[in-house]
Amino acid sequence: MKPILSLLLCVFSVSTAQAVPKAESPNIVLILADDLGINDLGAYGRAGHRTPNLDRLGAEGKRFTNAYAPHPVCSPTRAALMSGQCPARLQITTFLPGRPDWPGHRLLQPPLPSGLPTDAPTLGEKLQKAGYATACIGKWHLGDRAPLTPESRGFEVVFAGRANTTPSAEEGGKGEFGQAARAEAFLQDNVARPFFLYLAFDNPHIPLAAQPERVAAKAGSFNPVYAAMIETLDAAVGRVLDKLDALGLREKTMVVFCSDNGGLHVLEGQNTPATHNTPFRAGKGFLYEGGIRDPLLVRWPGKVAPGVVATPVVLADLAPTITELAGAEACKPCDYTSLTPVLLGSGTLAERPLFWHMPNYTNQGGRPSGAVREGDWKLIEHYEDGRLELFDLKADPSEQNDLAPREAGRVAALRGKLEAWRRSVKASMPKANPAFQPKLWTACYETFDPSRVELRGTAAEMAISMELWRKGMSGVAGRGTAAPEFQAEPVLAGLVHLEARDAQVHGEKLRYENPPQKDTLGFWVDERDWAEWDCEIPEAGKYAVEILQGCVKGGSQVEVAVGEASLRFTVIDTGHYQRFVPRRVGVLELAAGKASVSVKPVEKKGAVMDLRRVSLIRVP
Repeated sequence: MKPILSLLLCVFSVSTAQAVPKAESPNIVLILADDLGINDLGAYGRAGHRTPNLDRLGAEGKRFTNAYAPHPVCSPTRAALMSGQCPARLQITTFLPGRPDWPGHRLLQPPLPSGLPTDAPTLGEKLQKAGYATACIGKWHLGDRAPLTPESRGFEVVFAGRANTTPSAEEGGKGEFGQAARAEAFLQDNVARPFFLYLAFDNPHIPLAAQPERVAAKAGSFNPVYAAMIETLDAAVGRVLDKLDALGLREKTMVVFCSDNGGLHVLEGQNTPATHNTPFRAGKGFLYEGGIRDPLLVRWPGKVAPGVVATPVVLADLAPTITELAGAEACKPCDYTSLTPVLLGSGTLAERPLFWHMPNYTNQGGRPSGAVREGDWKLIEHYEDGRLELFDLKADPSEQNDLAPREAGRVAALRGKLEAWRRSVKASMPKANPAFQPKLWTACYETFDPSRVELRGTAAEMAISMELWRKGMSGVAGRGTAAPEFQAEPVLAGLVHLEARDAQVHGEKLRYENPPQKDTLGFWVDERDWAEWDCEIPEAGKYAVEILQGCVKGGSQVEVAVGEASLRFTVIDTGHYQRFVPRRVGVLELAAGKASVSVKPVEKKGAVMDLRRVSLIRVP
């Protein structure tokens, strides 16, 4: 044989070998529901929903009780699930194309990509290269033009189906039966080769719809339409499971079922709220547990022993898990951890902090925030004003008792870890909105707190208490303007944020401390030292001065001056220099245009304070 021909044959044989999965590699069926809450299945305790197929799936495999979505809305979770990279790294931090900026938002949201970046390979691409037949059936929501479509991202078979159908025996309520039928055909066509089926149902996302006879049968449920939809979602999953059995593929296939985020707990369209996430707080669009705690079921007969897993995991852990089991190329970079030790044996996962980043406003009332869970402790940082909340999830899974004042040191440490993680993934952050109108913000986020919706007997009863709030929220959808009843007369607008990192420092010891656990003006031990910023005041008028400060003991007197206007305040004890607390310390009458802002000690007691931000907020 000639040398060149020998070389070509060797190359061909190597590439062919790499394209054949290992003998023990499973077929993979990944089923994703859309907005299904943590307690919407019988397997998780919901008595009013009939889900025999999913309950059986959970009983025959692993049922996770501390599984988290990577994000509280859809596109970011789907991006992380497909790539193994966190939404913050991908810059996909809300649904695509996102809620528009408007005057009722205190912050301007960072820009979004048009879809999952092409330099983040998908599970479809990786498993296709490993020799798998691949299908994406149902909702993609990661880009609708090439090269961002599923056809361009490693999926040989693509079938979106119909997201909104006239409820029928052929389609169900949200096209789930049509999607299930296409999934059955894909399984039939690939019975003799390994396959990866990504089946992403549109059910139970709004608008809610179900067959009238099923709705009537659920008349006593919290939400009869939603209960009927969950029943048909379960039936669609059952069809796929039955097809695997009929084809003799049960033992050869790992089936995974999960949801992209928490259930919709607020009024957002007809027949809503869809569900409640009791005992967990809030729902879709929030970083409280109801927004990110999800069902996760995994079955692989003979390989995955039945049982309950309480270890905190993230749904995007499935990305490295699937590539490992399939013998495919690993996710790089990978922000998540393979679950194979938990699934295939008695192994455990090393304890790790879990992180979330949402610099966006959501249609459900969620506001820009970040979170970290470590052990039983969870910290939420609110980006609008820097406020920090701390919860002990073991003692308080409903997140009702903020322990931040009592656990100042823990707050400081966890916030430092969250900031370090944000820097490591180059997370994009929101900025002050100079057109901010406080009255609109108050109507949507303060008069009614959508994270603390009171549970009542039925969805219809709950909807009544949210009607006025919903008008304010929906008045901006896609238009950037508010409903007339929420417009201020005259319109008052303006917001300026002055960050510690941008200050001009005057003096001997005061400096900006860059470490993530600090991110502050610190070493303020000389009362002659002071800080200054140049800024633009958007409109003339009254501005509240808000200080984000930390201190031990406190007591120093400090002057804030904006041009010729000034006020004084007393620094308070926050329990730790890096436990920052937002405080409104007074109001100044300011002229529009360029201005110099200074912060100077007048009387020092101990160290002056640590200072992270000064905000000027337009007020009546």
